[in-house]
Amino acid sequence: MTKTPFAPEVARSLLTTYGSPLYVYQETVLRQTLDRITKSIPYKQTQFHFACVTNGSIPLMQIFHNCGWGLHANSPGDVYLGLKAGFDPKQIVYSGSNLNPTEMQQLLDWGLGKFNLDSISQLQLFADVATKTDKIISNLKLGLRLNLPELTGDSRIGVHPDEFPAAAKIARQSGLRLGGLHFYRGTGTNATAAFTQVIQQLIGICQLLPDWEYLDFGGGFGYPYHHDGAAFDWEKFGAELTTALQSLPQSKTLIIEPGRSAVAACGCILATVVAVKWQGEKQLLGVDTTVANLSVPSVHGGYREIVTWEQPVRGEQQNAPNVYPTDVCGNTTYSRDYLGRNCLLPALQPGDIIAILDTGAYGYAMSSHFLHRPRPAEVLITANGEDRLIRKREDYSVLLSNQVFG
Repeated sequence: MTKTPFAPEVARSLLTTYGSPLYVYQETVLRQTLDRITKSIPYKQTQFHFACVTNGSIPLMQIFHNCGWGLHANSPGDVYLGLKAGFDPKQIVYSGSNLNPTEMQQLLDWGLGKFNLDSISQLQLFADVATKTDKIISNLKLGLRLNLPELTGDSRIGVHPDEFPAAAKIARQSGLRLGGLHFYRGTGTNATAAFTQVIQQLIGICQLLPDWEYLDFGGGFGYPYHHDGAAFDWEKFGAELTTALQSLPQSKTLIIEPGRSAVAACGCILATVVAVKWQGEKQLLGVDTTVANLSVPSVHGGYREIVTWEQPVRGEQQNAPNVYPTDVCGNTTYSRDYLGRNCLLPALQPGDIIAILDTGAYGYAMSSHFLHRPRPAEVLITANGEDRLIRKREDYSVLLSNQVFG
């Protein structure tokens, strides 16, 4: 069985203090992950930016800030949270899609200086907005998000290299510098070769830009939710990328934007068993949380490791632990409310605790009020072992927020 994230008495104490279900994050695990990723790329001109679309909890974002990382924003809301977490606007890279003029103006008013734009249309709109401000637009750094199917896959996002001359013309006429390329391979890619095999091609495409200054290698770096499955090899990726960039006649800035790969492992959801029933040899556990507190299956592949602190009884004949195929079922009548299918768990009883692992990314960030259940609280276990509340548990009044009725 997979190792539990902390001692059973800690799990029990957390639920006694803060209630069940509960999101729990471990600062030590997060810092260890950041340290490993940071050290994996020896190229000196590397900047690491946390893709906070995966987790918008400000205390966690502050840990990234304290570790010397910047922020990668996909939306104005990401930027808003980042500023509240203490990031300087110059530490934030915006790489979004389909902003309207008001949102572009808001980002400029907040002081952002680096933008990776999604289309020629967005570039023209950005130029129109930026040239009407009192900002010194020559200080803005602009990049294009790349769309090249043989490298990026079939994607709605980005600009084809054939469009680069038109983009350069818009930038030049507006007094803007077009100096960056943003590469996005796709969400949650564990195949290291999908990144390493395109390095030279990306560098060649960068050289089509008139004022090339930076390569934003984006995110999409995967995480092994199956703990015995393939994992992204940060050291191999960092070594090959460093070798390629160091061979250039002039140094360029490298931007790396990990999201789930940085934050997934530090989080789990604790839940309490409230009902148990059996269908033949299969155990069905009813727990006090729901799939509405996890990301949609398309984001995480429909799988999470689920563990318990309850010890299985050893079988008399084979001296093997008595575990059973188990479906972990949420507390709604939604037919697909399964938090886990065919997990191997011991026979459990109401009141026992389970942990759904690797929920630091796209857990609370993608939770919802589906079937009108308030969302759980969030707790951080600090590096010195103390626990503190970082987001309050919702109550039913949240379901009335912003409703207008007589």
